[in-house]
Amino acid sequence: MKIFSASQLKEADEITIKNQNITSEELMERAATTVFHEIHRRLQGAAISVKIFCGIGNNGGDGLAISRMLIEHGYQVKVFIVNYSEKRSEDFLANYDRIKNVTRQWPELIKKEEDFPDLNKGEFVIDAIFGIGLNRPIEGWMARLINHINNSDAFVLAVDMPSGLFPDRIPGKNDAVINADFTLTFQSPKLVFFLPQTMDFVGDMQVLDIGLDQNYLAETTTDIQLIRKAEAHQLYNPRKKNSHKGSYGHALTIGGSYGKIGSILLTSTAVLRTGAGLCTVFVPKCGYNVIQTGLPEAMVITDENFEMLTNIKTGLDADVICFGVGIGTSEETVGAFKELLENTTKPMLIDADGLNILSKNNDLLELLPENSVLTPHPKELQRLIGEWNDDFQKIDMVRKFCRQYKLIIVLKGAYTFTFDENNMYINTTGNPGMATAGSGDVLSGVITSLLSQKYDPLIAAVLGVYLHGRSGDIYAEEQSYEGLISGDIADNMGRAYNDLLRSNNSENDK
Repeated sequence: MKIFSASQLKEADEITIKNQNITSEELMERAATTVFHEIHRRLQGAAISVKIFCGIGNNGGDGLAISRMLIEHGYQVKVFIVNYSEKRSEDFLANYDRIKNVTRQWPELIKKEEDFPDLNKGEFVIDAIFGIGLNRPIEGWMARLINHINNSDAFVLAVDMPSGLFPDRIPGKNDAVINADFTLTFQSPKLVFFLPQTMDFVGDMQVLDIGLDQNYLAETTTDIQLIRKAEAHQLYNPRKKNSHKGSYGHALTIGGSYGKIGSILLTSTAVLRTGAGLCTVFVPKCGYNVIQTGLPEAMVITDENFEMLTNIKTGLDADVICFGVGIGTSEETVGAFKELLENTTKPMLIDADGLNILSKNNDLLELLPENSVLTPHPKELQRLIGEWNDDFQKIDMVRKFCRQYKLIIVLKGAYTFTFDENNMYINTTGNPGMATAGSGDVLSGVITSLLSQKYDPLIAAVLGVYLHGRSGDIYAEEQSYEGLISGDIADNMGRAYNDLLRSNNSENDK
């Protein structure tokens, strides 16, 4: 799914109005109807108090139209106009006139703090104050109104975007922003819904198709994509019946040190569980029995050193090398890594201490094969590229880093982002139970396995992240977040594949 910018969505509105020969008021009515139907589907006419806060622009016009439909269907609705200016949009005024025809109680004006209504636990609040067009922080009594809503025990639903949130920048530390429990957004999710600094404002989120011009949506390019089941399915390469283990590649996993052999065991297990034909594991001598016992399907080569990696000699021409989990950052290991890079031309996957070695030895970045995949968590990324002021600057810095070194970056998080030189892909699978030791080691194995199976490196990264998260979801759905450990993610990869290959009937299905 494409993630459009605010300017692109505005242009889509204009082209839709022109090509479908409708008015902006009719498009607003269509958008409001989709929101009403979703609310009505969930509330089913429940006797619940609904309080709707409407601004005086088009987001407020949406709110008034939604209010009218709720009133017509018997809901107990009170409408409040947040009167922050004497200017009103034309579509707001049109819907203001229409709502007066269905209720004896005119909307109440809020012009100062004394006008704030009481908000109680169990009430349903709809935020339609500011939409995607907000370009400055909310101040004065309006900011206090936002805080009043946030401090209530009411359930808060935001229309299109929580008020106070910007589509293209991060709010200031003290800026007033609605903390929504749920956001119903129009046509396309917004980038800020997925950024660590802003995602908590959004709550749960659903995208509503409001029928914008399909040709415009199809032909307009974006550099950000949301990866759901439908997109991931398109990346999958089905297996041929006439194949053998050599058809699916030979992966070499290099890692581990005394006390940390488990990490490379997890990675190597994921390599095989994700479908690589062969896996050889290179570990210090202390890891030999662990790997041979824990993963009998793998082959094992050991370093001459008992506790750490010092001299990586395998004699293999593997299809892909995964390096870094559990290795430590000793001087001997750094030297071994440098020698490995000097003699490797195929894309590699670098994780964990491999990333930490790169951040301390920047000259090694120039030795990385093109299209290698780096899988940092935020702290590892910071050590690699330097500090950033906010998430938008972070994205710009990652893109520049990818272009400079011709790399693919998988930035792990609640929403994992995959970057190449030009594009960004946002993953939708995964859950809080995956915040557990070794989860990243398994991800490294999943992507490495797809690389060994001859997937393009970018596709291997994007599909690998999706499958990794989906495996964790499948386990957590049955066993809980708390009961999930990283080995479960590796062991469930087959179920993640099966889930991917089932028909996708729901647009929002993971």
